[in-house]
Amino acid sequence: MKLHNQALKYLSVSIFIIVSIWAAIFYINLMDEIHDSIDDSLERDKAVILKKLQEDPDFEQTLRAGIQAAFTESNFLIREISGESARAARDLYTDTVMYLLGEDDGEPFRMLTTAFTRGGKFYQLKVISSTVEEDDLIEDLFWAVFWLYIVLLISVAVINNFILKKLWKPFYSLLQQLKNFRIDRNDPLPDIQTNTREFLELKAASDALISHTLDVFSSQKQFTENAAHELQTPLAVMTGKLELTLERGKLDETDAETISQTLQMVNRLSKLNKALLLLSKIENRQFTDDQPIDLNALVKQTAADLEEFSSFKQVEVSVEDIASVGIKMDHTLAHMLVSNLLKNAIIHNVPGGSVRVILEEQLLTVRNTAAGDALPADQIFKRFYKDAPSAQSTGLGLSIVQAICKRYGFIVRYAFEKKEHHFSVRFN
Repeated sequence: MKLHNQALKYLSVSIFIIVSIWAAIFYINLMDEIHDSIDDSLERDKAVILKKLQEDPDFEQTLRAGIQAAFTESNFLIREISGESARAARDLYTDTVMYLLGEDDGEPFRMLTTAFTRGGKFYQLKVISSTVEEDDLIEDLFWAVFWLYIVLLISVAVINNFILKKLWKPFYSLLQQLKNFRIDRNDPLPDIQTNTREFLELKAASDALISHTLDVFSSQKQFTENAAHELQTPLAVMTGKLELTLERGKLDETDAETISQTLQMVNRLSKLNKALLLLSKIENRQFTDDQPIDLNALVKQTAADLEEFSSFKQVEVSVEDIASVGIKMDHTLAHMLVSNLLKNAIIHNVPGGSVRVILEEQLLTVRNTAAGDALPADQIFKRFYKDAPSAQSTGLGLSIVQAICKRYGFIVRYAFEKKEHHFSVRFN
């Protein structure tokens, strides 16, 4: 969820809570004022009624008429009660609902219940006052609060999507520039136009981080280039001198065997150095010449180049074109990806075994007969992992494959089925 949408969500919830609390408090205070006003009116009506009753010469007839009317023709009701009930009575204000003649629905009323005495007898007096208008007022208040919330919500959304979005524009601009920034392209530092202090501090922090990263990248790149030159040169010299010593033929068998073993170790060290330098270059993104690659043609060419090696290992290599696969990547890395998978399948095979390369829609699969059981899937892509000691392997082939796949967002997987190792690369 985007930042301004999260802000809208929290503001909406906050406004709803604030408006709800305010509405509840306002409702309580308003009802209290309404009840006070109606109760005062009922108190006045009670005083007027009692005064008229005290002055009425024909009270008994009025009493009978009041009982028969039963609130239908007047706003009060009188009935005789016991002295004990009268003495215990207090002025009581209650809300009630009454059904009047000709009305299907009850109407709300406020009622005052009290007691008085006349001629030695005790009477109960109930005085009512309609609160229909007050209920309409409460309903109007509810809808007023509801529409107030809707208007506030729309206002916040408009402000959030136009005003606040404009305020956050420098942040999103900086974020997009950081997403597109590549240290291997010598891109300029991100730039934003703003006077907001926090955004300026964010830009300063990102500039410092990028500058440090560029310095580290430059140092690593320079080290890689220096190592490629400084290590390969003495290794090449050592190889040349050892081969020349063997060619002279002036060594006894023991010394020749020792020099031969040393030469093998130097060659292995040279291969290891090249593999480590290649890994470093891949991880530092020094291969940037991406171009369209016909993977089908590349696989066939690589298989042809390794034909002599596979014949020596007595392994048959076949290519199955189920679909044409086109990818965009550096040609050197594409060749290294295919070559390492094929070499790994040929080396870790059995005499008379086979290697099947299957090209499907956006999928490359290399299957080879296994010399043993399944390999640990969580270990085989780690550097220097070897299923068995081998002078021919540096233990970095599959690590290079994984680094290339990670560089381009490909997915590489390993599986073991029917006594075969399966390595697959899914191209997104």
